[in-house]
Amino acid sequence: MTFWKRFATNRGAVIGLILLAAVIAIALLAPVIYPGGPWKMVQRPFLVPFTTDGLPLGTDTLGRNVAAGLVHGARVSLLVGLVSTVMALLIGVPLGALAGFYGGYVDEGAMRITEFFQTIPNFALAIVLVAILQPTLGSITLAIAIVSWPPVARLVRAEVMSLKRREFVDAAHLAGLSNIRILVSEVLPNAVSPIIVMASLMVATAILLESSLSFLGLGDPNIMSWGYMIGAARTVIRSAWWLSFFPGLAILLTVLALNLIGEGLNDAFNPHLTKKGRT
Repeated sequence: MTFWKRFATNRGAVIGLILLAAVIAIALLAPVIYPGGPWKMVQRPFLVPFTTDGLPLGTDTLGRNVAAGLVHGARVSLLVGLVSTVMALLIGVPLGALAGFYGGYVDEGAMRITEFFQTIPNFALAIVLVAILQPTLGSITLAIAIVSWPPVARLVRAEVMSLKRREFVDAAHLAGLSNIRILVSEVLPNAVSPIIVMASLMVATAILLESSLSFLGLGDPNIMSWGYMIGAARTVIRSAWWLSFFPGLAILLTVLALNLIGEGLNDAFNPHLTKKGRT
């Protein structure tokens, strides 16, 4: 059975993929759907959803179109999630690979650095970093990447330590290949599947972190995001429920979709584990 067939047998993963594809399509088409942008005041404030033509989700505290904010906010939330995850992988994968392959002092040094970052709660460290660097989209993305890489390093280290004892690595040594070439061309390609699964879950976590920071007022005030929308509406949550409900629902569905995809990827990459779990 091929990878995609194994993935398709997980209905939750397929539903998650459809949901994520819809969110990505909406984000890409945001300038076409609402070319005026999310900041334009279009009506009086606090219009209730589904009561005014052209404003399906009503208006916010300043009379801005909630639907436009939701659509344009999808671009920011997805961008932060994706870029911060890539940055975290660029830090964690090389560090974990070197630690796991060489061991000794390299492993000790890398793991002590990793443990230092893990002793500080992720959210608290992200708040401190954003406060120091000033709340901009770049600083938020960097802060999320810095707090996200330690689990990646530990995962890659464990995978590399397991793989370096395999016969194909011994054969590569006998063939005269250098350690770096063996690590890059032989070991890391065989550790890709768990990294991909973790990356899908990291994007979901990054979206939640960005939303939490924006909710606390540490988001970029010039960028519309789902977290910003919820944070701006927290003072009127009782009188204008929809201002928090719709961006919160968007976050919920996107994070759920990414988690379902991660579960499906895990099943597809590890069919033997899936069969054991069902028996």
